Parts: sequence; C-alpha cells; structure tokens
Amino acid sequence: MISVLYLLAFLDRVNVSNAVLFNLKQDLNLTGDQYNTALVVFFIPYVLFEIPSNVLMKRFTPHVWLPLSMLVFGVITVLQGFAQNFPGIVATRFFLGLAEAGFFPGCCYMLSMWYTRGEAQKRYSFFFSSTTLAGGFGGLLASAIGKLDGVKGYHGWRWIFILEGLLTVVVAVLAFFVLPDFPEEAAWLAEDEKGYLKARLYEDVGNSRSGEALTFSGVLTVLKDPKILFGPLMYLGAIVPAYSYTYFSPTIVQTFGHSVIRTQLLSVPPWACTFVVTMLVAALSDYTRRRFVFIALGLAVALVGYVILLVVHDNNRLQYGALYVVPVGVFSAMPIILCWFETNLGSHHRRAVGSAAQIGFGNIGGIVAAYSFLPKDSPRFVPGYSIDVAFLALAFVSSAGYYLAVRAENARRDRTAGENPTVQALTAEERENLGDLDPDYRYFT
Repeated sequence: MISVLYLLAFLDRVNVSNAVLFNLKQDLNLTGDQYNTALVVFFIPYVLFEIPSNVLMKRFTPHVWLPLSMLVFGVITVLQGFAQNFPGIVATRFFLGLAEAGFFPGCCYMLSMWYTRGEAQKRYSFFFSSTTLAGGFGGLLASAIGKLDGVKGYHGWRWIFILEGLLTVVVAVLAFFVLPDFPEEAAWLAEDEKGYLKARLYEDVGNSRSGEALTFSGVLTVLKDPKILFGPLMYLGAIVPAYSYTYFSPTIVQTFGHSVIRTQLLSVPPWACTFVVTMLVAALSDYTRRRFVFIALGLAVALVGYVILLVVHDNNRLQYGALYVVPVGVFSAMPIILCWFETNLGSHHRRAVGSAAQIGFGNIGGIVAAYSFLPKDSPRFVPGYSIDVAFLALAFVSSAGYYLAVRAENARRDRTAGENPTVQALTAEERENLGDLDPDYRYFT
C-alpha cells in the first residue's frame, strides 16, 4: 500500500519535469534560471521538517499522519495547475515541500519496524522503486494528458498538475481506512500475531521501545553517535545524480531533436528497465545478507553512464543508451543505502531519528541538482554531469567509510565479548533497551 502512496507522492514532486515541456515556462513568463529556483524552493521546508514530522507520526500513528500529509500535498499539486506567474509557482512548490517533508522518511521508518534486516531489502527496494514506476508512469501520463492541451483554455502542463493532484487526493482518503500502523498498534492483528511479530523483531534488533516518548534530548543522543554521520552523506552523494536524472532526463532527451510527445514516451523505457534490475539486486542482497558490495556496484554503473554523457556529445544513440545506465545504477543503490543504514539501527527512537536525519540532510542534494542543469549549459550540460560524477564519488567514499566502521565495530565486539564489566552489570531490561548499541548486536555489512 505504501508503495502506491509513495508513487503518487513522488509523481506530484517531479511531474514538473514533464509539465515544463508543455509551455509552463512560457505561460508563467519564467526566464533565466527561474525554473530552477522553483525546483529548489521545494527542498527548503522538505529538509527542515523531516525529523519533526517523524516525531509527529509516532504521536499520531501512521494511518492518520501519512494520509493527512498526502491529502494536503495532493490539494497543493492541484493548485499548481492554477499558478499564473513566478511567485505563484514558487509558493505552491514551497508548500508542496512542507506537506511532503515527512512522507518518505515516515514510510521508511514504518517499513523498518515491520521486517527483520534479513528480509527488509526486497521490501525497501520495491517501495523505493515507486520512484522508477513514477518516472515511467509520469511520462506515459504526461503524453496522454498533454493531448488535453487547449481544453478549457488550459495548456497541457496545467492539466498534468490538476488531474494527477486529484488522483492523489482520492487515494489519500482511501489510505486512511486501509493503511496499517506499527505492528504493536495494528488493529487488524490478533494479540498472538502482534506478539509473534514483536518477538521476531526483538530477536533481530532488540527492544523496539515503542511505548516511550521521543524527546528533544533523545534526538540529540541519537545524533551524537559518530556512525549516524555516514547515513546522510551516503544518501546525499546518491541523491544528487538521482534527482538530476529525474528532473532533467526529459529535457536531455528533447535535446536529441524529438517532439514533446515522443520525448515523454522515450523517457519511459529506462524507468521500466531500472525497476526490474533494482528488484533483482535487492533479492541478491537479501540472499547474501550483504549491502556494501551491491551499493558499490550500482554506483559504479551510474558513474559509467554519467561519464558517457559528460564526454560524448555527437552520438544520440549512445547518449540515450547512457540514460538507461544511469538510473539502473543509482536507483538500484539508493534503496540499499536506505535499508542498510536504517535497519542497522535498533529501537523506534534510533530509527525514527536516523531515517529522518539521513533523508532530511540527504535531500539538500535536491537543491544542488536543481541548479546543476541550467538553460545556458544546454545541450551539453557539462557542469551538471561533472557535479553528478563528483557526488557519486562522495556516495562511494561515505558508503565505504560506513562499511569499514560497522565491520570494525563487529570485530571489536567479537574480541571483547563478555569482557566488559560495565555491560555485564546491566540488567536484562537495560541491555534490551540498548538496541544496536548492545555488545551482542552485529551490524549488517
């Protein structure tokens, strides 16, 4: 269910990349880099309000908070279709970012509390692949909705926002009645089923501490863990090339000389290919119980694609082929980055704060991506491709750093098992509450 919800959330976020091909700039009199600025303002509230939103979701429960957020950003998407000028589109993009702020980290947080680490990657990747489905679905929808161009005096870009926003509103209302909460709060589970799920998760990561309130001091305690720093950096490094592709691939395809409708249709196949590869990689990652090697492989594949786009400017077929390679690499690595980091954290508190910190800080990359592909750099976009290559390197270095850190911690715990008198003096309940800080806990690598 949350995969469907996130598909629509991501579609509402990025459908502007399809809408811009249907006279959006001309109708709103956007000049220079004003379109890029409209993309950027989304990320300001999106980054700032992710941790507070996860705290609120824990208080209001997922089946209330997530559909409510979705209802609001669906309405705002509809309102985008009625923008008349640059201030209008900037205002709606700002409030769209505010409404969506907690949706993605909230979904990730909820997923992490239902599945053990050994079975989570397939679920994370299927959920995250909503982005790839949204990319393909968005292109198909835009090519169809674009044919409404001129109906009621509206250009096609307005209909894209209006109709896709209305779809989101309808699904949000339905989600309130069918979306589950955390296992210990799910009304449709019997008590013995809740106990079974809690026991499985306890065996994997320790006590979830679901009944404890998350306070500001608790948030700071989690953020003081040095390993927490790697998660945001990994995600930041991956999200810049990911958003660059998502927002600007239709524009890049159009520089090959295609019509607007053909451009929309040509943007669909790379997303379909990406979905298949992402799920295969996720299955292998769960089967081998390894994360870093598959992240490194995905980042390397994406790097090849961006290097081709950076150096080749006279072969449209090769360039279009690179537009398959880029998403296959980066979008297969990103859900593993998320799952690896978040499910390695134990307890509701550490996962709520860790997931929001990773996604909130990482989404600063959306600001970088939005200003990386400026009209003056078309059609070669050398600065944009260069920035993407640099951030892929950051993703690899930070992922390698996290891998070495958790592997070293596992080795240290193996060496000192049973030797720490302070730990041995703790009660069973105190050790349960440590989560991944318990010396008996071993991190996935």
